[in-house]
Parts: sequence; C-alpha cells; structure tokens
Amino acid sequence: MEIAGLQKLTLIDYPGKLACTVFLAGCNFLCPWCYSKELVLPREIEKQPKISEKEFFNFLKKRKGLLEGVVLCGGEPTIFKNLPNFAKKIKKLGFFVKLDTNGSNPEMIKELINKNLIDYVAMDVKLPKQRYAEIFAKKAKIKQIDNSIKLLKEGIVDYEFRSTIVPGVHSKKDIINMAKWIWGAKAYYLQQFRPEKTVDPKFEKVKPYPREFLLKIQKTIAPFFETCQVR
Repeated sequence: MEIAGLQKLTLIDYPGKLACTVFLAGCNFLCPWCYSKELVLPREIEKQPKISEKEFFNFLKKRKGLLEGVVLCGGEPTIFKNLPNFAKKIKKLGFFVKLDTNGSNPEMIKELINKNLIDYVAMDVKLPKQRYAEIFAKKAKIKQIDNSIKLLKEGIVDYEFRSTIVPGVHSKKDIINMAKWIWGAKAYYLQQFRPEKTVDPKFEKVKPYPREFLLKIQKTIAPFFETCQVR
C-alpha cells in the first residue's frame, strides 16, 4: 500500500470513536475541487513523503488500548487490490475500520463487508446521478456508483453518505436531486467546501456557500433520512 500520510489522532473522522486516519495515495477520480491534490495528482504524489507498512503497523501496535479505530482514506482506497489484506491486518490488532470511498468499486466494498473487514463506510456522493459524466466522463460508471448506494442502504454495515457542496458546481436543485437519489438512507451530511490546495487552482478562489444556505436546504431534505446534518 502506498501510504502518503498518517493522522495519529482524530476525534471527528470516525463517529463515536478515537481513531487515526491513514491516507492512501492514488485516485481514479479527478474532482477539480478536491483539496487533497497531494493524494490525487501523480506529480504531487511523487513529492509526498511515504510511510512504510511496517512503520504504520508498529504505530498501531503501540496504540492498542488507546485508539479504537482506523480510517482508511485517500485518494480512493478501493483502487488497491490488496486493500482486504491491509484491512485484515488492522482488524487482527483489534481495531474498528472505517472506509472512506467514492463508491466506484462496489465489488471491493462488498468483499470487505462480507469478510467483516470494515465496520463503517462513508461514501461521497459527488453530483446528481445525471451529472456525473460532466465531471468524470467515462471514469465514473454510474451503475457502479448506484450499486454502491444500494449495497450500503441494505444496512449490513454502518454507513453514511456525504456531499461536499461547491458554489458554481452545486445548485440547490442539485443538492435536492442528490438527496432524492439516496432517499431513505440512514445518514446524509452536507459538507462545506474548503478553498485550499485544490486540484484545479481556480477553485481556491471560490467562496463557500454561507452556512445558512446549507441549513435551509438541510431542513428541506431532512425528512428523507434518519439523520441529516450540515458539517
């Protein structure tokens, strides 16, 4: 695994648990508003210092009894064929595992669930169903995204959906259409866009929506879900 970062303690990335976050370099999407370009763009990945698996697992062994969970983040973790083995090693040490994903690989997500290698999944919904091709062209196979949504909604593993809301990309109508797509899900979070170190530098000049704008939409779509909040 190409580990390009490790946050040794997070109180917010794994709901209800003290955790660390491991950042895996590489992604099959290229969201222009993404603020993790060091994990997405090949030229930036090359510059990023790497952490060996040995170093990572030595860290985890020292944190047994202190940390509860590990967040697998990216980039996009599911592009790695050896992700199940990596997650298995983490589980063997007694940690809960959370997966952050764009939902493009439902087969991998299903394998991880069926083998009890993950305990929580956070899936990003990037755009309304009909608009994915605008940004991702052939990289985003909408059937795969749809299958991941349906898989998570089965509730075999704890999960949430989330969307980063970007002015100029998402309108109120877009947000409502995303919510309708995942209607009936356990949890949906609207996340504020952060204009920093974006894949496309133009987005660094974009001013985030006022929180009040997102809260108004949250009130509209809240009846669709058990939990719906603005982050």
